[in-house]
Amino acid sequence: MVEADVYPDFSAVTGGQLQLILGALLTIVLVVAVLMILICAIVWAVSSSHGNHTAVSKAKTGLWVGIGAAALAGAGVTWLNFLISLGDRL
Repeated sequence: MVEADVYPDFSAVTGGQLQLILGALLTIVLVVAVLMILICAIVWAVSSSHGNHTAVSKAKTGLWVGIGAAALAGAGVTWLNFLISLGDRL
């Protein structure tokens, strides 16, 4: 039986292209998260003034989800930069 060595082809996407692709995706996530925070804050304020407690609770949940998404996307930038620098050293 013949054994063949199979390895992934890392030359398909270079580090520069990978940084551009992931940087663009993280930017889109941050923009959507900030828009979600703004919209949920507005809905929370309007619903609170009109006494709609169901919409207030959903807006609070959406606000926390938006904050969490923005925090994770920001941390993702740091994590991505760490992994790219680690890959250069390997």
